[in-house]
Amino acid sequence: MNAPLLDTLRAAVGAPHVLVGGDLSAWELDWRKRYRGQALAVVRPGSTQEVATVVQACAAHGVAIVPQGGNTGLVGGSVPDASGTQLLLSLQRLNRVREIDAANLTMTVDAGCVLQAVQEAAAAQSLLFPLSLAAEGSCTIGGNLATNAGGTQVLRYGNARELCLGLEVVTPAGEVWNGLSGLRKDNTGYDLRDLYIGSEGTLGIITAATLKLYPQPAAKVTALAAVGSLEQAVGLLQCAQARLGAGLTGFEVMGGFALELVAKHFPQIRQPLAPSPWMVLLEQSDTESEVHARTLFESMLEAALEQELITDAAVAESIDQSRSLWHLRESIPLAQAEEGLNIKHDISVPVSRIPSFVAQTDARLAQAFPGARLVNFGHLGDGNLHYNVQAPEGTSAAEFLREHEAQVNELVYDAVAAHSGSISAEHGIGALKREELTRRKSAVALGLMRSIKQALDPDNRMNPGRMLGSAPTAPAP
Repeated sequence: MNAPLLDTLRAAVGAPHVLVGGDLSAWELDWRKRYRGQALAVVRPGSTQEVATVVQACAAHGVAIVPQGGNTGLVGGSVPDASGTQLLLSLQRLNRVREIDAANLTMTVDAGCVLQAVQEAAAAQSLLFPLSLAAEGSCTIGGNLATNAGGTQVLRYGNARELCLGLEVVTPAGEVWNGLSGLRKDNTGYDLRDLYIGSEGTLGIITAATLKLYPQPAAKVTALAAVGSLEQAVGLLQCAQARLGAGLTGFEVMGGFALELVAKHFPQIRQPLAPSPWMVLLEQSDTESEVHARTLFESMLEAALEQELITDAAVAESIDQSRSLWHLRESIPLAQAEEGLNIKHDISVPVSRIPSFVAQTDARLAQAFPGARLVNFGHLGDGNLHYNVQAPEGTSAAEFLREHEAQVNELVYDAVAAHSGSISAEHGIGALKREELTRRKSAVALGLMRSIKQALDPDNRMNPGRMLGSAPTAPAP
């Protein structure tokens, strides 16, 4: 216990916001319940200046800091290790919308703002903040940017990186860099914003961001389409892109077994089409009108039928029906969890190579692990698959993971490399994939990353053991 540091922190942020002892599992246990740590304390500053004061105090006492937003990460990157020496810095009290500039199509928000609240604040001004993902009711903007989050509309709007114009960051020395620019053009040196985005809290603490906004679409059309193969799904994507252009904002693929799990565990969720090897969820956003949107969309589906790219389709006739289709897609991870532990992969490969990647990797897994079940779904439009491996039916999921996870990962990641892909598309590296990153990233790239880390955080106090460095987070018992 570091009593002098704790006294300084209580004076800085208020005693009620320095939590020591008791049940701290909301901060010390990760979203997947895979990593459990023990914090020296959980500190909840309420302003950027309070964050800076906390960082300065930790620097003076040689204490490492683990920043945390909504604690919805999937790679063990935002919980402390088991040493009891790391400070958990929660940004959830930094939750103000500072400004909405409608003419500039920007909004500036604190890092602890929940993503859904940011979406709603933009919508209240008849504007759109398009970042959208399953955890949007809990995840925070700071965490979204620290991991360069993706989601369901990357195809049209890009990852979190593309939606951010400026940042405010507290450095490892406790200095505040105010880069909250709403400029779309600024060629005045190195792009520090892009350096911090995706750095997972290892270079500094994001405390605020200036985000891009868009006009709200006049209409949206959502449909579920049945396809017989991934080759047909890629063909459908090309057809939709050619006919809808930038209006195509969502293109999600779902494997047949993934939807079987939803039907098994959530039978109340209606599935409007008969089972098919693959389903595609498409969404078009239109700037003109509902009539224009539907006419264009239905013309595209007719062309897809003529080209034998789809076998059936159901078009949502209302907002509620559209939400139901998205709810079907978003229920797959929940159904997986109900089925038992699984080996998750958040991978990306070029869209053109997805069919061959899946066919070859499916076959190799079937040969190496007979009976293993593949829960394959994700953002086909941008090449990102959640290619997850479930234990054979009747087999202990925990035992399967314990005995085979390393071999499954090696097989899958070797296939990803062979198809010119990435082992992390949108979840980040954290503690979970740190060793894989070391093995699979080029020596030149790793050397440059370590040089940046050494230059900005020479004492390795910012989220040590994540992405780069030592002392990985201890697995939960």
